[in-house]
Amino acid sequence: MKKCIAEFIGTFTLVLIGCGTAMLTGCDHWGGYMLTAFAFGLTIVGMAYAVGNISGCHINPAVSLGCLLSGRMSAKDFISYVIAQCLGAFAGAEVLSLIFHMSDKPDLTGGYGSNGLGGVNDNIGAGLIVEVLLTFIFVFVILGVTSPKQSHGSFGGVVIGFTLVLVHILGIGFTGTSVNPARSLGPAIAAAIGGNSSPLEDVWVFIVAPLVGAALAAIVYKVLESEDVKE
Repeated sequence: MKKCIAEFIGTFTLVLIGCGTAMLTGCDHWGGYMLTAFAFGLTIVGMAYAVGNISGCHINPAVSLGCLLSGRMSAKDFISYVIAQCLGAFAGAEVLSLIFHMSDKPDLTGGYGSNGLGGVNDNIGAGLIVEVLLTFIFVFVILGVTSPKQSHGSFGGVVIGFTLVLVHILGIGFTGTSVNPARSLGPAIAAAIGGNSSPLEDVWVFIVAPLVGAALAAIVYKVLESEDVKE
């Protein structure tokens, strides 16, 4: 239960800060683009040191899937983590909805920071490729940094956080950068409740692609890390 609460808080914070920054800036100009990328990445850095010792700070079903396939967590924990992550993301989006309505601030994304395919001209194939590749890179780095065979000391959270900044710098212009099914699903549902159902139409892309990318990362990393692989 403590691990699930930690995952809920972590994902709640990720959506609150990351999507909230996107809503304020709209990501239509360079400054807003970079602020949003750093908002997501720096939130991961903070949460890594806040709840990493409790739950591992996955706060992302794709990361949890990578850990599951790598043998680092049980199926039971995986299911409970994903539920907590999705609930946290939805709660974060709903709090953003409340704050923006109370303050009369315009949501410059139009959907509580939801992901979309507009950056790839509604091309589902391009969106899938972008999300698979970026999630592969993100989860691949996480598996390497957190491997018991590595010794990164207290710098692991920084490496992971700045890797998320890295993938956002490329991905925002194409899909808004998901690499996290919970982060996409929560705002999409909140937007639908608020009367904008369009984010839900493409949300499956941001669920399927990150999970595929994470699975590929786990498989590739496991093969490369295997002691049976000779240099």
